[in-house]
Amino acid sequence: MRLIDEEYTRHPFRGIGQMTDWLDSAGHHVNHKRVERLMQEMGIQAIHPKRRTSVADKEHKVFPYLLGGMKIEYPNQVWATDITYIRMNPGWLYLVAIMDWYSRYVISWELSNTMDVHFCLESLGAALAKNKPDILNSDQASQFTSRDFTEMLETAGAGFTTISS
Repeated sequence: MRLIDEEYTRHPFRGIGQMTDWLDSAGHHVNHKRVERLMQEMGIQAIHPKRRTSVADKEHKVFPYLLGGMKIEYPNQVWATDITYIRMNPGWLYLVAIMDWYSRYVISWELSNTMDVHFCLESLGAALAKNKPDILNSDQASQFTSRDFTEMLETAGAGFTTISS
């Protein structure tokens, strides 16, 4: 347990399999089931993005996909936004970016250590201060379908479309 705790402190992203492999390479031949039981007993688990992080909130409005067959012919016709994960030690940072599809120019971006809507609102506000799109395209993530995010777009007079994730 001491070895598991020390290795977990150094590498909190190691799950049961990686921890078992590490113990084996350190000369402690132990079954993965034992490592799993010990990690559970210690109350530790690998730190990583959990599955289904982009599930839309059922209370949020679902927007239709407006871009089927559309030709992108000029700047600010369509913007796109999404969130990506950046592994840090320990934990994760989340990067949201807004990009113009025509020019591929990144209009704005923000970093956050939480997946809440606030850093997405900051990025959208910065982008809308520069220009406004005819359509903003995103996935169905709750940050992009939240009331605050969609109201900011509506106030700016921009259209909004989402794609299924």
